[in-house]
Amino acid sequence: MQTDRFQQILKFMQEQASMPSTNSSNETNKPGEDKCPKCNGTEFVFSHYEEKGNQKYEIHKPCDCREVNSWKRRFKNALIPEEFVHAKFDNYVRETDMQQRMFSMVKDYLESFPVDRDALKKQGAQNIGFIATIGEQRIRSLPPNERLELKNRHNNFGIGKTHLQIALSKQLIKKGFNVLVVSDVSFMDEMMAAKRMDDNSETYYGLLNNVLSADVLVWDDVGKAKWTEAREGLYYHIIDERYKRKLPIIFNSNEDRATIAERIGYAGASRLLDKNGEVLETEGIDWRLK
Repeated sequence: MQTDRFQQILKFMQEQASMPSTNSSNETNKPGEDKCPKCNGTEFVFSHYEEKGNQKYEIHKPCDCREVNSWKRRFKNALIPEEFVHAKFDNYVRETDMQQRMFSMVKDYLESFPVDRDALKKQGAQNIGFIATIGEQRIRSLPPNERLELKNRHNNFGIGKTHLQIALSKQLIKKGFNVLVVSDVSFMDEMMAAKRMDDNSETYYGLLNNVLSADVLVWDDVGKAKWTEAREGLYYHIIDERYKRKLPIIFNSNEDRATIAERIGYAGASRLLDKNGEVLETEGIDWRLK
Protein backbone atom coordinates (compact mmCIF):
# COMPACT_ATOMS: atom_id res chain seq x y z
CA MET A 1 0.00 0.00 0.00
CA GLN A 2 2.81 2.43 0.83
CA THR A 3 4.50 1.63 -2.50
CA ASP A 4 1.27 2.44 -4.38
CA ARG A 5 0.92 5.75 -2.59
CA PHE A 6 4.59 6.53 -3.20
CA GLN A 7 3.97 6.06 -6.92
CA GLN A 8 0.92 8.31 -6.68
CA ILE A 9 2.99 11.09 -5.18
CA LEU A 10 5.71 10.65 -7.81
CA LYS A 11 3.10 10.98 -10.54
CA PHE A 12 1.63 14.05 -8.82
CA MET A 13 5.12 15.60 -8.66
CA GLN A 14 5.63 15.14 -12.40
CA GLU A 15 2.21 16.56 -13.30
CA GLN A 16 2.50 19.56 -10.98
CA ALA A 17 5.92 20.58 -12.29
CA SER A 18 4.43 22.33 -15.33
CA MET A 19 0.91 23.06 -14.06
CA PRO A 20 -0.14 26.74 -14.58
CA SER A 21 -2.55 28.53 -12.28
CA THR A 22 -5.59 27.51 -14.34
CA ASN A 23 -4.41 23.93 -14.71
CA SER A 24 -4.64 24.24 -18.50
CA SER A 25 -3.22 20.85 -19.43
CA ASN A 26 -4.47 19.66 -22.81
CA GLU A 27 -4.70 16.11 -21.57
CA THR A 28 -7.13 14.12 -23.71
CA ASN A 29 -9.39 11.40 -22.47
CA LYS A 30 -7.84 7.99 -21.94
CA PRO A 31 -9.19 4.91 -23.73
CA GLY A 32 -12.46 3.81 -22.20
CA GLU A 33 -13.30 7.23 -20.75
CA ASP A 34 -16.26 9.23 -22.03
CA LYS A 35 -15.27 12.03 -24.39
CA CYS A 36 -17.08 15.33 -24.62
CA PRO A 37 -19.20 15.22 -27.81
CA LYS A 38 -18.51 18.91 -28.50
CA CYS A 39 -14.71 18.74 -28.52
CA ASN A 40 -14.02 14.99 -28.72
CA GLY A 41 -11.86 15.22 -25.63
CA THR A 42 -9.56 18.04 -26.83
CA GLU A 43 -11.20 20.65 -24.52
CA PHE A 44 -11.28 23.19 -27.40
CA VAL A 45 -14.01 23.89 -29.97
CA PHE A 46 -14.05 25.90 -33.20
CA SER A 47 -14.91 29.58 -32.77
CA HIS A 48 -14.30 31.41 -36.07
CA TYR A 49 -11.88 31.96 -38.96
CA GLU A 50 -9.28 34.70 -39.18
CA GLU A 51 -7.39 35.72 -42.28
CA LYS A 52 -3.78 36.90 -42.20
CA GLY A 53 -2.38 37.67 -45.59
CA ASN A 54 -3.34 34.84 -47.88
CA GLN A 55 -3.78 32.38 -45.04
CA LYS A 56 -7.02 31.47 -43.29
CA TYR A 57 -6.70 30.24 -39.70
CA GLU A 58 -9.15 28.40 -37.50
CA ILE A 59 -9.57 30.02 -34.09
CA HIS A 60 -10.64 27.79 -31.22
CA LYS A 61 -11.97 28.58 -27.76
CA PRO A 62 -12.11 26.51 -24.56
CA CYS A 63 -14.95 24.00 -24.49
CA ASP A 64 -17.52 24.03 -21.70
CA CYS A 65 -16.05 20.76 -20.42
CA ARG A 66 -12.63 22.31 -19.77
CA GLU A 67 -13.47 23.76 -16.37
CA VAL A 68 -15.03 20.48 -15.22
CA ASN A 69 -12.02 18.50 -16.40
CA SER A 70 -9.64 20.90 -14.68
CA TRP A 71 -11.53 20.34 -11.43
CA LYS A 72 -11.30 16.57 -11.94
CA ARG A 73 -7.54 16.77 -12.47
CA ARG A 74 -7.05 18.91 -9.36
CA PHE A 75 -9.18 16.48 -7.36
CA LYS A 76 -7.15 13.50 -8.59
CA ASN A 77 -3.84 15.25 -7.93
CA ALA A 78 -4.86 16.09 -4.36
CA LEU A 79 -4.45 12.38 -3.45
CA ILE A 80 -7.52 12.39 -1.21
CA PRO A 81 -7.62 9.06 0.70
CA GLU A 82 -10.20 6.64 -0.64
CA GLU A 83 -12.09 6.48 2.65
CA PHE A 84 -12.80 10.22 2.46
CA VAL A 85 -13.80 10.50 -1.19
CA HIS A 86 -17.42 11.04 -0.12
CA ALA A 87 -16.68 13.45 2.73
CA LYS A 88 -18.78 16.61 2.33
CA PHE A 89 -20.10 19.37 4.52
CA ASP A 90 -23.69 18.24 4.09
CA ASN A 91 -23.01 14.69 5.36
CA TYR A 92 -21.03 15.76 8.41
CA VAL A 93 -22.96 14.89 11.58
CA ARG A 94 -23.57 17.86 13.93
CA GLU A 95 -25.21 16.43 17.01
CA THR A 96 -22.94 17.93 19.67
CA ASP A 97 -21.73 21.41 20.52
CA MET A 98 -18.16 20.43 19.64
CA GLN A 99 -19.17 19.16 16.21
CA GLN A 100 -21.03 22.41 15.55
CA ARG A 101 -18.02 24.47 16.67
CA MET A 102 -15.73 22.49 14.36
CA PHE A 103 -18.14 22.84 11.46
CA SER A 104 -18.60 26.60 11.94
CA MET A 105 -14.87 27.16 12.25
CA VAL A 106 -14.16 25.41 8.94
CA LYS A 107 -17.02 27.14 7.10
CA ASP A 108 -15.88 30.56 8.34
CA TYR A 109 -12.34 29.76 7.22
CA LEU A 110 -13.58 28.88 3.74
CA GLU A 111 -15.57 32.11 3.45
CA SER A 112 -12.56 34.22 4.43
CA PHE A 113 -10.08 32.36 2.20
CA PRO A 114 -8.51 34.32 -0.70
CA VAL A 115 -10.69 34.33 -3.80
CA ASP A 116 -8.10 32.83 -6.16
CA ARG A 117 -4.47 31.77 -6.50
CA ASP A 118 -3.25 35.26 -7.35
CA ALA A 119 -4.87 36.64 -4.18
CA LEU A 120 -3.34 33.81 -2.15
CA LYS A 121 0.13 34.66 -3.45
CA LYS A 122 -0.34 38.33 -2.57
CA GLN A 123 -1.98 38.11 0.84
CA GLY A 124 -1.36 34.54 1.97
CA ALA A 125 -3.58 32.53 4.30
CA GLN A 126 -3.31 31.29 7.87
CA ASN A 127 -3.20 27.71 9.10
CA ILE A 128 -6.27 26.01 10.50
CA GLY A 129 -6.12 22.94 12.71
CA PHE A 130 -7.81 20.62 15.17
CA ILE A 131 -5.74 19.27 18.06
CA ALA A 132 -6.52 17.23 21.16
CA THR A 133 -7.44 18.64 24.55
CA ILE A 134 -5.38 15.83 26.11
CA GLY A 135 -2.80 14.38 23.74
CA GLU A 136 -2.28 10.70 22.95
CA GLN A 137 1.30 10.78 24.24
CA ARG A 138 0.14 12.23 27.57
CA ILE A 139 -2.54 9.54 27.91
CA ARG A 140 -0.10 6.74 27.09
CA SER A 141 2.28 7.93 29.81
CA LEU A 142 -0.31 7.30 32.55
CA PRO A 143 -0.66 4.07 34.55
CA PRO A 144 -3.00 1.58 32.84
CA ASN A 145 -5.79 2.04 35.41
CA GLU A 146 -5.89 5.82 34.73
CA ARG A 147 -5.30 5.68 31.00
CA LEU A 148 -8.72 4.44 29.85
CA GLU A 149 -10.65 6.79 32.13
CA LEU A 150 -8.84 9.87 30.83
CA LYS A 151 -9.12 8.71 27.23
CA ASN A 152 -12.87 8.25 27.59
CA ARG A 153 -13.31 11.68 29.19
CA HIS A 154 -11.18 13.50 26.60
CA ASN A 155 -11.43 11.31 23.50
CA ASN A 156 -10.07 12.91 20.33
CA PHE A 157 -10.37 9.94 17.96
CA GLY A 158 -13.13 9.50 15.39
CA ILE A 159 -14.77 12.88 15.98
CA GLY A 160 -14.73 13.94 12.32
CA LYS A 161 -11.59 16.09 12.10
CA THR A 162 -10.37 14.62 8.82
CA HIS A 163 -13.87 14.47 7.33
CA LEU A 164 -14.34 18.21 7.78
CA GLN A 165 -10.92 19.11 6.48
CA ILE A 166 -11.31 16.96 3.37
CA ALA A 167 -14.69 18.61 2.76
CA LEU A 168 -12.93 21.97 3.05
CA SER A 169 -10.23 20.79 0.64
CA LYS A 170 -12.79 19.84 -1.98
CA GLN A 171 -14.28 23.32 -1.89
CA LEU A 172 -10.83 24.87 -2.31
CA ILE A 173 -10.15 22.53 -5.25
CA LYS A 174 -13.39 23.69 -6.87
CA LYS A 175 -12.22 27.29 -6.45
CA GLY A 176 -9.09 26.48 -8.46
CA PHE A 177 -6.48 25.88 -5.76
CA ASN A 178 -3.95 23.06 -5.97
CA VAL A 179 -4.32 20.93 -2.84
CA LEU A 180 -2.14 18.09 -1.58
CA VAL A 181 -3.26 15.68 1.16
CA VAL A 182 -0.66 13.77 3.19
CA SER A 183 -1.03 11.35 6.08
CA ASP A 184 1.73 11.82 8.66
CA VAL A 185 3.09 8.29 9.12
CA SER A 186 3.08 7.19 5.47
CA PHE A 187 4.33 10.60 4.32
CA MET A 188 7.27 10.58 6.71
CA ASP A 189 8.13 6.99 5.78
CA GLU A 190 8.02 7.86 2.08
CA MET A 191 10.21 10.92 2.52
CA MET A 192 12.80 8.98 4.50
CA ALA A 193 12.76 6.20 1.86
CA ALA A 194 13.24 8.77 -0.90
CA LYS A 195 16.15 10.28 1.00
CA ARG A 196 17.90 6.89 1.01
CA MET A 197 17.45 6.35 -2.73
CA ASP A 198 20.62 6.32 -4.81
CA ASP A 199 19.62 9.12 -7.19
CA ASN A 200 21.50 12.13 -5.79
CA SER A 201 18.38 13.02 -3.76
CA GLU A 202 16.48 13.92 -6.92
CA THR A 203 13.32 12.08 -5.85
CA TYR A 204 13.52 13.42 -2.29
CA TYR A 205 13.82 17.05 -3.32
CA GLY A 206 11.19 16.65 -5.99
CA LEU A 207 8.70 15.36 -3.43
CA LEU A 208 9.76 18.03 -0.95
CA ASN A 209 9.22 20.78 -3.51
CA ASN A 210 5.73 19.39 -4.13
CA VAL A 211 4.81 19.71 -0.47
CA LEU A 212 6.34 23.18 -0.20
CA SER A 213 4.73 24.60 -3.33
CA ALA A 214 1.15 23.26 -3.12
CA ASP A 215 -1.32 26.10 -2.61
CA VAL A 216 -2.86 24.24 0.30
CA LEU A 217 -1.29 21.36 2.26
CA VAL A 218 -3.66 19.12 4.19
CA TRP A 219 -1.68 17.27 6.86
CA ASP A 220 -3.58 14.48 8.56
CA ASP A 221 -2.58 13.23 12.03
CA VAL A 222 0.47 15.48 12.49
CA GLY A 223 2.90 14.08 15.04
CA LYS A 224 1.79 10.47 14.69
CA ALA A 225 5.10 9.27 13.19
CA LYS A 226 7.76 8.05 15.59
CA TRP A 227 10.16 10.82 16.53
CA THR A 228 13.67 10.92 15.07
CA GLU A 229 16.04 13.83 14.72
CA ALA A 230 15.82 13.58 10.92
CA ARG A 231 12.03 13.71 10.99
CA GLU A 232 12.00 16.66 13.36
CA GLY A 233 14.26 18.51 10.92
CA LEU A 234 11.89 17.69 8.05
CA TYR A 235 8.85 18.86 10.02
CA TYR A 236 10.57 22.14 10.73
CA HIS A 237 11.73 22.69 7.16
CA ILE A 238 8.28 22.12 5.63
CA ILE A 239 6.38 24.12 8.23
CA ASP A 240 8.89 26.98 8.26
CA GLU A 241 9.06 27.31 4.47
CA ARG A 242 5.29 27.38 4.12
CA TYR A 243 5.09 29.79 7.07
CA LYS A 244 7.48 32.20 5.32
CA ARG A 245 5.53 31.94 2.06
CA LYS A 246 2.20 32.37 3.89
CA LEU A 247 0.91 29.15 2.33
CA PRO A 248 -1.63 27.47 4.61
CA ILE A 249 -1.51 24.08 6.29
CA ILE A 250 -4.84 22.49 7.14
CA PHE A 251 -3.95 20.00 9.84
CA ASN A 252 -5.23 17.80 12.62
CA SER A 253 -3.51 15.90 15.40
CA ASN A 254 -4.31 13.57 18.26
CA GLU A 255 -1.71 15.41 20.33
CA ASP A 256 -2.24 18.52 22.44
CA ARG A 257 -0.27 21.79 22.37
CA ALA A 258 2.50 20.43 24.58
CA THR A 259 2.81 16.90 23.23
CA ILE A 260 2.67 17.92 19.58
CA ALA A 261 5.73 20.07 20.24
CA GLU A 262 7.52 17.03 21.62
CA ARG A 263 6.55 14.99 18.56
CA ILE A 264 7.51 17.46 15.81
CA GLY A 265 9.87 19.83 17.61
CA TYR A 266 9.24 23.07 19.45
CA ALA A 267 10.26 25.37 16.59
CA GLY A 268 7.98 23.62 14.10
CA ALA A 269 5.08 23.54 16.55
CA SER A 270 5.49 27.25 17.28
CA ARG A 271 4.94 28.07 13.60
CA LEU A 272 2.23 25.47 13.02
CA LEU A 273 0.22 26.66 16.04
CA ASP A 274 0.91 30.34 15.36
CA LYS A 275 -1.51 32.61 17.22
CA ASN A 276 -2.62 34.24 13.96
CA GLY A 277 -3.97 30.93 12.72
CA GLU A 278 -7.05 29.08 13.89
CA VAL A 279 -6.51 26.12 16.20
CA LEU A 280 -9.30 24.39 18.11
CA GLU A 281 -8.82 21.92 20.96
CA THR A 282 -11.29 19.11 20.33
CA GLU A 283 -12.80 16.12 22.09
CA GLY A 284 -15.98 14.10 21.86
CA ILE A 285 -17.62 10.80 20.95
CA ASP A 286 -15.70 8.34 18.80
CA TRP A 287 -18.14 7.94 15.92
CA ARG A 288 -16.19 5.02 14.48
CA LEU A 289 -17.09 3.02 17.58
CA LYS A 290 -20.62 4.40 17.80
